[in-house]
Amino acid sequence: MRTASRFLIVILFLGVVLGGIFGYKFYQFGQMQEQFSQPQPPAVISAVKAEIASWRPAVKAVGSIVAVNGIEVANEVPGVIEEINFDSGDTVQSGDVLIRLNSAIDEAAVRTRKAEAQLAEQEFKRVSDLLPRRAVSQSQYDESKANFDAAEARVNEAEAQLSKKVIRAPFDGTVGLRMVDQGEYLATGSPIVEINMLDPIYADYTLSEKELSEIAIGYTVEVTVAAVRGETFEGEITAINSSVNPESRTVRLRATLPNPGNKLKPGMFASVLTRQPEDKAVVTVPRTAISYNTYGDYVFVVENNDEDELIVNRRTVTSGETRDGRVAITRGLEAEEQVVEKGLLRLRAEQRVTIQKDSDSGDDKTTDSSAEASD
Repeated sequence: MRTASRFLIVILFLGVVLGGIFGYKFYQFGQMQEQFSQPQPPAVISAVKAEIASWRPAVKAVGSIVAVNGIEVANEVPGVIEEINFDSGDTVQSGDVLIRLNSAIDEAAVRTRKAEAQLAEQEFKRVSDLLPRRAVSQSQYDESKANFDAAEARVNEAEAQLSKKVIRAPFDGTVGLRMVDQGEYLATGSPIVEINMLDPIYADYTLSEKELSEIAIGYTVEVTVAAVRGETFEGEITAINSSVNPESRTVRLRATLPNPGNKLKPGMFASVLTRQPEDKAVVTVPRTAISYNTYGDYVFVVENNDEDELIVNRRTVTSGETRDGRVAITRGLEAEEQVVEKGLLRLRAEQRVTIQKDSDSGDDKTTDSSAEASD
């Protein structure tokens, strides 16, 4: 009997404790629900109007610096280097001798061919003198002439072979590092030195096919490279490829740039800005007013709800070029519409707001929504 009484007392005690706990939690939940059901005060925001600006449209791209003429000089015939007439980094003119190969054998071959040609010429002259007197036949005359012509051709061939022992600069330019030494034997096609024409110079880059309608030959380009900080090189588009790459859907372009001082070098990575010739009116907002997102950029637009209160709504926009802290909006926003200038992460759609006044206007820091709406 005593055990049953004690068990009943314990059960009653536990029931009172648990009831108290559940009652307290229920009270807390009710308080929280009442708190959330009360209207939240409007968020204080800084808003600006989208403005119309006159910008010259530009397209950004990346590319490479390319020499107008740039080759690796090599020899056509084998030989031993007898003379080197340049130093690494020299500026050379077209036709300047770079190296000479040993040509003793070729010079002897030229002398032999010239002697053969001289004998053939003498024979041809004798036959030519005898032909009018019918002392020789026409066939003998023709054979003598052919022998003379062949001998002259062999002289030209030997001289051409000899000329290949002298390697000359093919165009005006600047040579790179010398890759051969005095007395070295060169097999056919051995690299000797790079030579590049550096002024003017090309900037080759690619653009998407959808941007073809925005470019044309003669448009101005501005090129910057990491190696020359703070300097912009201006030129113009001089060629557009006649086809679009079917794999990347891009088209190659070539701009020609003046290069005084040879600051631009072939192979440099280049950032290229292609500008159109005329300014256009664009809608712009501060860069801080745009939230950049993987699924699309957006802004918070200030609007009035049915109760004539100021609220903000999220709107997807298409952003364009950025200049001096402002971004061009190509789609999704009209001029004079108000957008939230900063602090976008703490806002939500249809949230009530109050617009902060400029401190230099002499007014209070904030104004009520109805007053702002009347503006």
